Amino acid sequence: MRLTILFAALIAAPATAADLSFDPAPTDRCLAALSDDAQGYDCIGRAATACMEQSGGDTTIGMGFCLDAELDLWDDKLNGAYQVLRADLAAQDSDRTNAAISLSDGARDMQRAWIGFRDARCSFEAAQWHGGTGASPAFLGCAMQMTAEQTLYLWSVLQGAR
Repeated sequence: MRLTILFAALIAAPATAADLSFDPAPTDRCLAALSDDAQGYDCIGRAATACMEQSGGDTTIGMGFCLDAELDLWDDKLNGAYQVLRADLAAQDSDRTNAAISLSDGARDMQRAWIGFRDARCSFEAAQWHGGTGASPAFLGCAMQMTAEQTLYLWSVLQGAR
């Protein structure tokens, strides 16, 4: 009887993360529905959560897959926002005189420092799992959250909210 239950449970769960599918729509729909004064923090993790609700998404491999997929989504958004911001700031720099540091260079330096901080903070999050299987999802969840927050920050700068 126990072998039958175990065998049925193994068949029902995906064998690998390849058996899961990631859909960015929950996060993207949330972002598209934001009002002008909303910042979007509630949108972070929506697609990963929906992914983890699939069969097998609650395993370490499944969580890693889902969190990494949403991290990639936010990383793409971050890179797009960063490129637009740098171009916008470079145009502003051409109109500024006697500035101690250019806005574009300041954004570059800020972003480089932020990447180091994000990686160190998320490595610390993972280290709290003492080498256990939760380390990877902990790192990915932290990186996804921080990357999303940085994206939202850059968007706010682009919108003149800062």
